[in-house]
Amino acid sequence: MSNVNLTSGLDAAQKQEIKEIVCDILEIEEDEVTETSLFKEDHDADSLRAIEILAALERTQHVTIEQGELARMVNLAGVYVVVAEAAAGN
Repeated sequence: MSNVNLTSGLDAAQKQEIKEIVCDILEIEEDEVTETSLFKEDHDADSLRAIEILAALERTQHVTIEQGELARMVNLAGVYVVVAEAAAGN
């Protein structure tokens, strides 16, 4: 599989659901987060919140995500890619 545009594996509804989960866990409004805003630096997320996001995504998207992927899940764009890769592997 090519690494070109892996997020195309997610439709708009999935991206919206992921964004809602992230915003809920980070306790921010959806208009405060962009695909490239950093969870830790821009939204004061700590490692516990990152793990909460990972667990919620596994539950709602029916995927398994290794904790090692947390390093790539620093913003929405990274989360979309990790979820798309996990979904493609399942």
